[in-house]
Amino acid sequence: MFNTVLELLRSRNYKAIREIFMDMNEADVAALLQQFYDDHEVEKYELPLLFRLLNKDVAADVFAYMDSDTQMMLINAFTDKELQEIVDDLYLDDTVDIIEEMPANVVARIIKSADTETRKQINQILKYPKDSAGSIMTTEYVYLHRSYTAKEALDWIRHVGMVKETVNTLYVTESRKLVGVLSLLDIVTADDNDKIEDIMEDNVISVDTLEDKEYVASMFSKYDFISLPVVDRENRMVGIVTFDDAMDVIEEETTEDFEKMAAILPSDKPYLRTGVFETWKSRIPWLMLLMLSATFTGIIITSFESALAACVVLTSFIPMLSGTGGNSGSQSSVAVIRALSLDEIDFSDLVAVVWKEIRVAVLCGVCLAAANFVKMMVVDRWLMHNPEVTPLVALVVCLTLVFTVLCAKVVGCTLPMAAEKLGIDPAVMASPFITTIVDALSLLIYFFFATWILPL
Repeated sequence: MFNTVLELLRSRNYKAIREIFMDMNEADVAALLQQFYDDHEVEKYELPLLFRLLNKDVAADVFAYMDSDTQMMLINAFTDKELQEIVDDLYLDDTVDIIEEMPANVVARIIKSADTETRKQINQILKYPKDSAGSIMTTEYVYLHRSYTAKEALDWIRHVGMVKETVNTLYVTESRKLVGVLSLLDIVTADDNDKIEDIMEDNVISVDTLEDKEYVASMFSKYDFISLPVVDRENRMVGIVTFDDAMDVIEEETTEDFEKMAAILPSDKPYLRTGVFETWKSRIPWLMLLMLSATFTGIIITSFESALAACVVLTSFIPMLSGTGGNSGSQSSVAVIRALSLDEIDFSDLVAVVWKEIRVAVLCGVCLAAANFVKMMVVDRWLMHNPEVTPLVALVVCLTLVFTVLCAKVVGCTLPMAAEKLGIDPAVMASPFITTIVDALSLLIYFFFATWILPL
C-alpha cells in the first residue's frame, strides 16, 4: 500500500489517493502516514500533503492515532486555521494527551487554537497528577436527569451525542452528583413513558479523580466496563475514563514493567526513534549496579581458590548451577510480579506464597538433581572418560542444585512482595537483580557442600 500511494503521490493522482483513504480505517490510515514519516527518502512536504487529502470528518481521528513526533511535524506544517479545525474535532482527552507530549511552543499554538470552553477544560485536566484518573479522563460524556422519560432521554442523546466520546453508557446526575447509570440498550428497549429513575442502576461503581490510573485500568478488566465515571470527593461527576484510554494505560504500564524487569530505565519513545545516547543512558545505570554487585561472586570464588585447586572439576559446574538458580528465581519472580499486578495476592499472603514456592522448589530441585546425577555419571564420567567426576562430586553438585533452586525460588517470590510493601515497583526486583543475588548464594552453597563432603 505504501508504494502504491507513493507512486500516486509522485504522479499527482490525488483523487485516487482520496479514494484509497476513504476505504481504509482511520487507524490504518494513520499507520500508513506513519510509514511516510519514517521513510527517510520521502520529502518533508509529502506527509502534510497526504494529510490534507483526508476527508475532514476523519482527519482528527487519524491525527489522534499518530505518535507524538509525527503529530508535531504536522502541527508545524499546519496553518492556524488547519490546526484549529483539528483541535475542534479532537476529543478532549486526545487533545490533552497530545499536549502532554509536545514542547512549549507547540502547546502554545494548540491552546491558542482551542475555544474558550475547551481551553478551560484542558487546563482543568492538566492540573491533575500525571498518574491519576483525572489526567486520563474526558469531560465529554452524556448525562441524564432522573425525571426524564425514555423518549426524552433519546431526544437528548440525539441532540448532544454526536460531540460526545461515547453514548453506550449514560450517567444520571442530580445537582452534578452521580446517582445512577444505564446503557443505551436500557433506554432503547424501554417504553417511551418509562422514567429514567425506574430503569437506571443506582449502585454505581466510580473512581476518584486522584485514583491511580493503573488501578483504574485494572477495573476495566475486572468489570468489563466500556467507560468508568470519575467523581470528586463530594461525588460530583467530573468526567469518564473510556476503554481505549484504559488500554493505553495497560500497554504503557506493561511496557514499563518489561523494561524494569530487563534492568532498563523506562522510556516512552519507540525503539527506532530513541537515540543511541538515550538508549545508553537508560541501560548503563542498572548494568553498572549489577556489575558492581557481581563482584561479590568474584570475592566468593577467590575465597575458595584452594578448594577449586584441589578439585579443578568443580569449576566446570559453576555456570550450570548459577544459570539454574537464576532461571528458577526468575520463574518465581515473574509469577509473583504478575499476581501482584493483577491484585491476586498482596503482602499478607507472603507466608502462603513462600510455602507454595518451597514445595515447588523441592519437586523441581529433586528432579533436576536426579537428571544431573545420571548425566554426570553417564556422560561426564563414562562417555567423556573424566575420572575426576566421582560419585561424591556428583553428590555435591546435586545437593547444591536442590538447595540453590530452593533459595532462588524463595528469594524470587519474597523480593517483589517486599518491594511492593516498601512502595517500590515490584518489577524492579526481577531477573537481573535476583540472578545476581542467587549467583552469590549458589556459590556459597556449592563450596559449603564441597568442603564438607569432599576431602579438600
